[in-house]
Amino acid sequence: MSVYVITGVSKGIGFELVKQISEEPKNLVVGLVRDKAATEKKMAAEFGGRDRSNVHILHGDLTSYASLKQAAADTAKIVGERGIDYLVANGAFPSQFDAFDPIGALGDKVDELEEVSSKLFQTNVVGNIHLLNLFVPLVMKGTVKKVIAISSGHADLDLINDLEIENSALYAASKAAMNVVVAKFNAQYKKDGVLFVSLSPGVVDVGHFADATPEQIQGLMKFMGKLATYAPHFKGPTPVDEAIRTIRSTWEKISIDGGYGGAFISHLGNKQWI
Repeated sequence: MSVYVITGVSKGIGFELVKQISEEPKNLVVGLVRDKAATEKKMAAEFGGRDRSNVHILHGDLTSYASLKQAAADTAKIVGERGIDYLVANGAFPSQFDAFDPIGALGDKVDELEEVSSKLFQTNVVGNIHLLNLFVPLVMKGTVKKVIAISSGHADLDLINDLEIENSALYAASKAAMNVVVAKFNAQYKKDGVLFVSLSPGVVDVGHFADATPEQIQGLMKFMGKLATYAPHFKGPTPVDEAIRTIRSTWEKISIDGGYGGAFISHLGNKQWI
């Protein structure tokens, strides 16, 4: 049996992680979300009435330190002396403001640029710093001791420069900052046997672009074209269930002894982002 704590489980990658991991009755899963009631209702409907008494949903908002502190206290009561084996920092703010346009096109939208940048940094960086600081004591009690921060290939400088990827600049910057934070946690806790790693899930179909305008779709297609050049095998986003199986396989294999402490890797365990 393993104990998992996963943030951002209301939809997408987080929801599928809970779904797949909790299929093993011996696993214990604690999911953190902003809207606890809505997430519990969704899980009851989509899990088809199957017993998921091994899943606990708690309120935890990355923009609220108080909510994260309470979630950590509640988690400690749930897991007891077993601690946490896997802490998955999946929750994030996926900005749409900068998702389709080059950074230069955002310059005239001063107020929105500042607002979105602030929200990205507060959620994706500061919020996750609080999360890790609050939950690492429970990870230290666990057996596996792995902390996985879900990052993005957008944060890779070589990929940006080699393919001249212009879009998602603000989001990419927040993920790059989070990668540094993960490395700093590794620097502190590696000696204690805790693996910290930033892991990009690849291009996953989680519906982020469902409401995109025709102009935004043009920007998206330009980006997808560059990805096809980078990876000729790329045929489009990976279904979320398939992506989760790959992610889990990778995080099971990696270790501090294998040289992954503080690393930024893809879902394949290397620097191949797609």
